[in-house]
Amino acid sequence: MESCDEYHIQQIINIPEMIEPMFHEQCCIYKVPKHLLKLNEEAFTPKFISIGPFHSHNSELNQEKQKQRYFHAFWKRLSNKQGLDLGQYKVFLEENKENITKWYSNHEVCISEKFLEMIFLDSVFIMELFLRKGNESEQKNDFMFTTSWIYKITQRDLLLLENQIPMFVLEELHKRVLCENYVSFIELAFNYFEDYYPQRSRLKDEMIQNCKSCKHFTDLIRYSYLPRKIQENGVNQSENFPKFSSEYVLRTATKLNEAGISFEKILGRSYCDIKFKKTPILNWFLCLGFLPCFKFVESKLQIPHLKVDQSTECVLRNLIAFEQCYYSSQPFVCNYVALVDSLIHTHEDVELLVDTEIISHELGSHAELATLVNCLCRYVVVTSNCYGEMVKELNEHYNNVWKHYMGMLRSVYFRDPWRLSSTVVGVSIFLFAVVNFLKVIGVLHPKFSNIF
Repeated sequence: MESCDEYHIQQIINIPEMIEPMFHEQCCIYKVPKHLLKLNEEAFTPKFISIGPFHSHNSELNQEKQKQRYFHAFWKRLSNKQGLDLGQYKVFLEENKENITKWYSNHEVCISEKFLEMIFLDSVFIMELFLRKGNESEQKNDFMFTTSWIYKITQRDLLLLENQIPMFVLEELHKRVLCENYVSFIELAFNYFEDYYPQRSRLKDEMIQNCKSCKHFTDLIRYSYLPRKIQENGVNQSENFPKFSSEYVLRTATKLNEAGISFEKILGRSYCDIKFKKTPILNWFLCLGFLPCFKFVESKLQIPHLKVDQSTECVLRNLIAFEQCYYSSQPFVCNYVALVDSLIHTHEDVELLVDTEIISHELGSHAELATLVNCLCRYVVVTSNCYGEMVKELNEHYNNVWKHYMGMLRSVYFRDPWRLSSTVVGVSIFLFAVVNFLKVIGVLHPKFSNIF
């Protein structure tokens, strides 16, 4: 018998009784939302090779022959026992097909009869590719490594949000077939994508130790951007970031610099690890900061060095899209890009950040970089800001009239030793002229006149 509620619903409109959710709770591999895709479709689309189901229909991207070549090469690595283990891995995929499909936002692309065969072949291809990356002798006759543009574009394609397979699928292949003879799969992955990590030589070992729950390669790249505290301890769910509001919009780099805030390039931190350092009380005398012995008086915005090249926009757009879909309550990369966007409005802002080595770029001009950065946050919606308290401090500093004037005094008159010397000479001449004038009019007492 139909319940009362079901009866009334069917009387009003004829809709199915059971409607499956739009996304399963395990879903973490998404089609990029259309409003973000329209901004730059090329940044989300593979150019050389497709991985997973979303772009498998494109024969130009499939690279079926190369995947088959790598499958044969991988098979030759295996002993008889490992060959049997590879067969058992295929059984594992068959047993977990339903679980694997739940990781994709579009279930329709996962119902093909060839879905598991595609996942199997793609997994082996990625494993063989990563193994060759760690062995230079195997790269000599492989165009995937000897042809520079193919090597770089394959790296790029493998980090795209729409071009992923679940990490647990790859880790299971490594665990079942290669575990005894090779380093961990996460280390293989880190080695392959090392060009995309900030300060990679300093942080890679720490990140490998702390990285435990990345869902796929896009998530892995995002993990490398997170502040070290978050990498080590994860996000404290009880800690709420300040809600986003207009008071958390930062002034531009040139405006902050005019208010006495200097920019310092920091090594050994991930991109999102930005801090504002100031000396209590003494930062009211910022004009002294030009002297080597008074460097501690400066108010500094410490920002890790960002190198912008032709792939930067693609990487950031995919990380932003992933956070918008999956990490909407933890928008670290979105907040980071928004902060950089706030700092840069004109080519003068870029020039300041380039001069202080906060940013280096390979684009045609500073204005081109400003345009790129200012377009990244279009249609991006965030409800919290992990830099909220820091931005509030920066704005309070900027809005403080005394600190603002001290910053301007330092910028105009105490920027370097030459300006200092000319300022001292100018002040001395002014005082000498005033004293002489006071002597002439008889205001200055005779007993003080010998001082000058």
